[in-house]
Amino acid sequence: MQSSTLPPQQQKNNGRSSSSKFIFVIGGVMSGLGKGVTTSSTARLLQLAGYKVSCVKIDPYVNYDAGTMNPVAHGEVFVTDDGGECDMDIGNYERFIDTSMTKDHNITTGRIYMDVIAAEREGKYLGQCVQIIPHVTDAIKANLRRIAEKEKLDIMVVECGGTVGDIESLPFLEAFRQMALEVGRQNTLFIHVTLAPVLDVVGEQKTKPTQHSVQELRRIGIQPDIIAVRCKTPLTPDARRKISLFASVEQQNVISCHDAPSIYKVPEVIESQGMLKVVSQGLSLKRSKPKWGDWKKVASSFSNYDGSVRIAVVGKYVTLPDSYVSVYHALSHAGAGIGKKVEIDWIDSEKFENGGEKKIASLKEYQGVLAPGGFGKRGSEGIISAANFARENNIPYLGICFGFQLAIVAFARHVCGMAGANSTELDPHTKNPVVDFMPEQRNVHDMGGTMRLGGHNIAVAPKTLAHRLYGATTIRRRHRHRYEFNQNYLDAVTKAGLVLSAHSDSGRRMEILEIPDHKFYFAVQYHAEFSSRPGKPEQAFDAFVKAAARS
Repeated sequence: MQSSTLPPQQQKNNGRSSSSKFIFVIGGVMSGLGKGVTTSSTARLLQLAGYKVSCVKIDPYVNYDAGTMNPVAHGEVFVTDDGGECDMDIGNYERFIDTSMTKDHNITTGRIYMDVIAAEREGKYLGQCVQIIPHVTDAIKANLRRIAEKEKLDIMVVECGGTVGDIESLPFLEAFRQMALEVGRQNTLFIHVTLAPVLDVVGEQKTKPTQHSVQELRRIGIQPDIIAVRCKTPLTPDARRKISLFASVEQQNVISCHDAPSIYKVPEVIESQGMLKVVSQGLSLKRSKPKWGDWKKVASSFSNYDGSVRIAVVGKYVTLPDSYVSVYHALSHAGAGIGKKVEIDWIDSEKFENGGEKKIASLKEYQGVLAPGGFGKRGSEGIISAANFARENNIPYLGICFGFQLAIVAFARHVCGMAGANSTELDPHTKNPVVDFMPEQRNVHDMGGTMRLGGHNIAVAPKTLAHRLYGATTIRRRHRHRYEFNQNYLDAVTKAGLVLSAHSDSGRRMEILEIPDHKFYFAVQYHAEFSSRPGKPEQAFDAFVKAAARS
């Protein structure tokens, strides 16, 4: 008999020992259909029914993680508390189920291959010829089982990025197929997210894309249990009947995922069609009704507005708003909390450079200015100008990470009179390096996973705006940066009126700045947006939007 193809440490996870159940969410037709929202909404419904649930995102790209990817091409890099640089869907999961994810919850082809190759180099495969099947697929299954067992999950919802037919996804889909055999079909369920487009000429929902996508999924051995169909308007009875017939699923298992007023209404939309009942039947679950609590009220707050607040987000990656998706959600959480719709204009910071400096006056049209995170010289002078303009014109300002650093540069130049003050990231030869490379970063050569990453405890000074906002002397927030305020300039900026109101690492790093006599001038070195939740807006964003609404 052939010996196990898994390294010894993984063999104990092979087979039917796991008590967790698995839901696999697979996309078809095209990317960007909203698999992440479908995954998050399904997980939320199960959580509301009383199950311990978490989510995992599979990204088939060969990158180890999302840390070195261009945000304009890939979207935001979401940072977990344990320092993982993850796909932005991890942020969606956290916002929906209010559970802190770890870097293990974002599995990539790169991570799997590194694990397999490391095991092979250590001789853990006992001389076998290492192959995609069974070694890579076994590693995928072992990762999923390990998370489920470590966290003692009742149900894990696993989203596979990309679409059926993508060559990169095949090992993951094969692993899912194998898991259905190993843990039993009563413990696994497949949701296929597809599209029912409406052609203007015809005016009816077309089901052929879904039919072909299901056929492709069947070809690799997976029969979907639920078809979640993205469409602009509710799926028609005729379209539902056709999809049911050709996909070989019951009509009740064809779920219309039509447009909703906000993504937080999606759990209600799919539950109104019996989603939880269908999932419960497929997984032999005892509880099939959600206890909504305040979820419906929170979700409704994102569509019941009394007025609006105009915010200018001045950043480097605004050509793709997904680059700042957590900033968008944090602003919307804060707006919903006071019944105001936050209307965001995404402004490329380069607009205020190279002869466009006069355009900076357009910021007077807004009730608040936000400078988000970023890296590199391009567009940095525009952000410095925006930070200074907001200060001079008493416009509420919130700076995040890069926006914190450049607010210090603006203050040093225009209030302290330090000509040419800058960050050494932008000008290595500046005479006044008010923002400098973190000392421990100087000998780092690898780009991936080497910044100051993840959650850190922050000490907040009493009798400051920061203390009033957070109501605590210690908070914990997530970071992603290489540069920090140079404390050789602490006396100079504080004498000029800048208050550094929080620090971390026993005072080594400054974390918050504020200007007391301003309407609201507040900036943080950490990424406050990653801690915001619907119904529980992060305090800095909450205070910023409230100040903007009063302006």
